[in-house]
Amino acid sequence: MNALTGAFDWLGAGKNWRGDAGVQHRLLEHLGFTGLSMLVACLIALPVALWLGHLGKGGALAVNISNIGRAIPTLALLALLSLTPLRQHGETPTLIALVLFAIPPVLTNAYIGMREADRAVVEAARGMGMSGGQVFLRVELPLAFPLLMTGIRSAAVQTVATATLAAIPGGGGLGRVITAGFNLQNTSQVVAGALLVAVLALLVEGLLVLVGRWADPMRHRRGKAAEADTGGDTGTSAEPAPAAA
Repeated sequence: MNALTGAFDWLGAGKNWRGDAGVQHRLLEHLGFTGLSMLVACLIALPVALWLGHLGKGGALAVNISNIGRAIPTLALLALLSLTPLRQHGETPTLIALVLFAIPPVLTNAYIGMREADRAVVEAARGMGMSGGQVFLRVELPLAFPLLMTGIRSAAVQTVATATLAAIPGGGGLGRVITAGFNLQNTSQVVAGALLVAVLALLVEGLLVLVGRWADPMRHRRGKAAEADTGGDTGTSAEPAPAAA
């Protein structure tokens, strides 16, 4: 409890938020390479997953290959990249490690979402004369959207948490708050850094949940279906009893 109280005291001190080593600067660093990593991962994984899911061929192999990345410890990969000439390019080793870490959940969920789209609806769309591109954009992608966003949200939260490892080889981000606390044997600072990462991960997840609901191309249909189900149940339960004779 003393460490937790000390952590809030540390966070409440304005001097810990200012300067190049302050929380504000480290937070911007953390958001910067986390966001860039997610952008690159989505640009790589989503086109591959959606296209293979639309074709229905080669997706299982792509998913299995991408999942190999999950078996490689991110810290080990980051350490290896830091031993290469890439270490001379700032945060490049961190970005590569985070991109490779984020690709599997994005690719896997997008592919599964495409393949689990209702086949009856897809075939009906084709029977109506829709082209392959129209089926992809107007039927398969909207149906796959919730699972696709789940993959992005999962990858983003994991990337926010894993990005703290960037501080170990000397990178930036909120991990530097934690490592500085260890170096200074300041438990309150360590706990404060961990709290910052946890809160940031929760905020990112909450934001992506809202974005997913707002951007869902079928949100109106799902809302109407839910209202219809609720209305049906309510109508049944609210039906008045017949009057006594």
